[in-house]
Amino acid sequence: MTAERANEILKRLEEEGRKRGLSRRFLDFYRRLLDVQARAGQRIGAVKSTLKKNRIIERQQAGQPLISFDELTLDWSLVQDTFSEVTAAFADYADLFGELPPSVRQSGSRPFLPRDLARAWFEQASLPATIPAADANEYLLLEAIIHATLNPFLAAHAKTLVVQVDQEQWRRGYCPVCGGRPDFAFLDSESSARWLLCSRCDTEWLFQRLECPYCLTQDTDALAYFTDDEGRYRLYICERCRKYIKAIDLRQSKSKLWLPLERLLTLEMDKEAQEMGYQPGHLEMPAGDTN
Repeated sequence: MTAERANEILKRLEEEGRKRGLSRRFLDFYRRLLDVQARAGQRIGAVKSTLKKNRIIERQQAGQPLISFDELTLDWSLVQDTFSEVTAAFADYADLFGELPPSVRQSGSRPFLPRDLARAWFEQASLPATIPAADANEYLLLEAIIHATLNPFLAAHAKTLVVQVDQEQWRRGYCPVCGGRPDFAFLDSESSARWLLCSRCDTEWLFQRLECPYCLTQDTDALAYFTDDEGRYRLYICERCRKYIKAIDLRQSKSKLWLPLERLLTLEMDKEAQEMGYQPGHLEMPAGDTN
């Protein structure tokens, strides 16, 4: 992400955030977080792929994401710098997110992200035994910190690899690049096809209009969606798994959008969905999806 692009995103966050009633503290936090991630992205630069075409085809046919943790190109010095800055940001806004988990508080004056913890997060595995136990809220906060740290690294890989994805062939409920679950969707402005957005690396991929991306049911009696007054945003729900996913209809949008930012600008939809008893599907990874 260029500095100019980052400034455009921050400007829209500020303008739209105020219109939608996001608190000043919340906007200040995300302004700081996006600045950290943008600077990390500029230092990461372009990532080269070493995957051969035949290996890409094999993985897609087998339903395997294009990259594993061991294949990530990670500058661990930069990872630690980013982790330290992200952790400091969350610590300074504890009134919004809670106190830092023990695994971060006990790491000394400079927070440190162990490789085995980063791997566990990426592979959706249990926390390593070396990580102090935390309650549910602390666990979610730790995941949020790791996610915010590794996002610019995964996004850089995705930018290189997504062009290799056969969109018509994939159409699965998890990311073709990193294996993450979707947390947002959009209907494109040309064909009205539904695309999913990876919660981890921001990859976009084609998916069925009438299918739950989490439990994969196609039972029309279990699937529904609500729209806002303008018909711009949609909240897709599934009665079978009780999960939801937010979406935007680009046919109804007149301005240029940065889809990852729409996650923040639609937080009221998350609140409404959870009050109705639905849960965000991207926080749960079904076993076997990335084997």
